[in-house]
Amino acid sequence: MIKKETIEMVLDAARIEEVVGEFVDLKKRGTSLIGNCPFHNEKTPSFHVSVSKGIYKCFGCSAGGDSLKFVMEHEKYSYPEAIRYLANKYGIPVEEEQVSQEQQQVQGKRESLYVLSKWAGRYFAEQLLETEKGRNIGLSYFHERGYHEETIRKFELGYSPENWTALVDSAKREGHSAEYLLEAGLAIEREDGSLYDRFRARVIFPIHNLTGRVIGFGARTLKTDKKVPKYVNSPESDIYHKSNVLYGIHLAKRAIVDSDACYLVEGYADVISCHQAGVENVVASSGTSLTTGQIKLIRRFTRNVVILYDGDQAGIKASIRGAEMLLEEGMNVKVLLFPDGNDPDSYIQKHGPSSFRAYLEKNEEDFVFYMTRVLLGEAGHDPIKRSEVIREVVKSISLIPDEIKVSVYIQQCSSLLQIEERVLLTELNKMRLERAKNVSKSAQGPSAESNSQIPDDGFIPAEMLAAMESQGVLPPKPGNPESSEVLMERELVRVLLNYGREQVTWEGDADLPVAPYLLASLEDITLSDQVSRKIVEEFRAHSERFEVPEARYFFSHADPLVAKMAIDCLANRYEVSPNWNDDKRKIFVPQERDQLKELVVQLIYRMKKIKVEVEMERFREEIKAEQDPANLQILLDKYQKLKEAEKLLGGLLGNTVVK
Repeated sequence: MIKKETIEMVLDAARIEEVVGEFVDLKKRGTSLIGNCPFHNEKTPSFHVSVSKGIYKCFGCSAGGDSLKFVMEHEKYSYPEAIRYLANKYGIPVEEEQVSQEQQQVQGKRESLYVLSKWAGRYFAEQLLETEKGRNIGLSYFHERGYHEETIRKFELGYSPENWTALVDSAKREGHSAEYLLEAGLAIEREDGSLYDRFRARVIFPIHNLTGRVIGFGARTLKTDKKVPKYVNSPESDIYHKSNVLYGIHLAKRAIVDSDACYLVEGYADVISCHQAGVENVVASSGTSLTTGQIKLIRRFTRNVVILYDGDQAGIKASIRGAEMLLEEGMNVKVLLFPDGNDPDSYIQKHGPSSFRAYLEKNEEDFVFYMTRVLLGEAGHDPIKRSEVIREVVKSISLIPDEIKVSVYIQQCSSLLQIEERVLLTELNKMRLERAKNVSKSAQGPSAESNSQIPDDGFIPAEMLAAMESQGVLPPKPGNPESSEVLMERELVRVLLNYGREQVTWEGDADLPVAPYLLASLEDITLSDQVSRKIVEEFRAHSERFEVPEARYFFSHADPLVAKMAIDCLANRYEVSPNWNDDKRKIFVPQERDQLKELVVQLIYRMKKIKVEVEMERFREEIKAEQDPANLQILLDKYQKLKEAEKLLGGLLGNTVVK
């Protein structure tokens, strides 16, 4: 575990303009630096870097954070990886601190597996390039596939000799244990306890994680014996989980971000051939069915996916299965099938890179419309089959969480299917309600059924949508964050983050930072906004240790909503230019920091007044419903006291004079 002192040194050394400037062309504008946002496509710069605050903020896509957050988001690094990246940039040695024995065992095992996998990758590459059999068998095969030397080295391709224990023997000589050889899936244990190589007489495709570390291997046989499996892959391990891995993602991530699109193919050869043809934003599910974990990995870089599968019947079915999962995860899905049973690899070999790129540009098709066209073609004029097609198409549309997209698809598919929108909407609503019931049953929760009837001419009514939201079928609508109560709570957070460490002279000439004074004054206040409450609780926890956290403490918070609010509270797009406040123009704009005492006092009164008003509203509802005269009188008395408190606070707000 990296020492806290090292992390502090890294954060202190990292200059936001230097870190961001390596990836974004920044230009001076007013008190900020601006450039085109690296997280979404834009022509007019909306990406601002505040050197004084040490943060970046895009006013187009809302991305924001500090130097550490930028590296994590831009390079898709984990927290420790980003710390190490910045430490290396600024020449800071990374010191590790002692962890528990249990943590050491877990970390030691994982790190040992990484070290062994890296060694095995080098071993296979050396066997391919530096041994006679490797060059004659393995390298010849790759050359026959049309792979250039540069491509072979780029993907770290390798070869495993036919000898039963070649790798095992080499690994033991290098000091690697039998335990980890088995755990990494590089060796298999015989009944007598001896080990032999898993990937004998095969060409090797190393599998990398997002940051480029080797975590597993795919191995293809060069024999024609049908009894021998064509591919053998590494088993699951502590570092390799097939459902969360995409082949080639470490090489494709930057191209995916730049193009805002990801090509999804089936196998290793497809990825390699695409790269060699100049198409680098491509990944493979490596022969396994597409998983939710893989989709979420793609979604970190783009929401636009183009499925490139074989043009045969199996390829069509695979594309439909994968596309429906992608739709359900909110992705924009297109499909491109190759003619004559070709896959991307074989198409490139037959027609060349330029023809391949041209084919990609001209033949992408929206998945829903593609599926509608294909299924209609299969159904012909058979009315029963056409009705099944309609249900299949509507089923796919019903998976999409974005209601605007749903509306567009319903409208256009109505024309393609030659059926009224009203009918498609009715069928869609039935499917969604049925899914809500199923979710309810599986969770053993309340039923999502509603007594209301689905209208024949529109979407599900509000009460049904509410039932579906409660079952998780549709995303819940956000609450009303613009209520005065929530807005005032977020104003409290803004003041704490911007001025919490500022010293102010309060009553009795006592000097105290803003944060502890505010927290003590609002000790009896409970916040309703969850994110604001988390930040204030963090301030209280630090206050008990006589500390006030810096705003940057929240920029890389484990809760992304907390981190986002912290950035939003500090990122002020409109700042007063220093040119205004000068003696020449005799124009002086008062700064918020100059009136900090009044700002804090007013905030305390407003917070208390709003909380009183919320409590009064609650009592009003209780008074309306109360039937017992004695209880009613108690409620009226309490309401009257609140009314007096509201009046007093209103007077203080209207007549506050701070000396």
